Amino acid sequence: MDYGITRERALELLNLHLTNRNLYKHSLASEAVMRALAHHFDEDEELWGLAGLLHDLDAEATGDDLSAHTHQTVAVLRQEGVNEEIIDAIRMHNEHAHNDKRSKRIHHALAAGETITGLIIATALVYPDKKLNSVKPKSVRKRYKERLFAAGANREIIAECELIDLPLADFCDLCLEAMQGIAADLEL
Repeated sequence: MDYGITRERALELLNLHLTNRNLYKHSLASEAVMRALAHHFDEDEELWGLAGLLHDLDAEATGDDLSAHTHQTVAVLRQEGVNEEIIDAIRMHNEHAHNDKRSKRIHHALAAGETITGLIIATALVYPDKKLNSVKPKSVRKRYKERLFAAGANREIIAECELIDLPLADFCDLCLEAMQGIAADLEL
């Protein structure tokens, strides 16, 4: 399949558009989660991974303005010639900016997957060693139930994993394992 972009070029774009190291690491975490989800569903791991990697390309430029978030990313990626399926997934992870509803497996996977990364990182940061590899799957599931913990990690969006027939407990476990696999890149 022609993705219209390589991972190397995607990383170059991230470095051009994101100066915040935490946003960069969030992009890497989202990529890892999306690759794991694609593998689980027997989907295209490269396509899903690129969607995860590039989904917040304009996050610094748009700040907290969710009505603008993803519009610049879509423009940049279209100019690059990126596959429309990747662009569509990125658009729909912020469905409110596009007056549309998530309808495809990849849409729900990206929205839920990129959102749970924050919950998983917050869970790691309360451990004494602040390491992802110390986090147990049951800790993520427990923290999910604590609405005030990592309050920015929207539980309703995370729960969209169930719309794609992946029970929440399994989703938490899979995403944690994916992020643990790149713990060194995430510096956690």
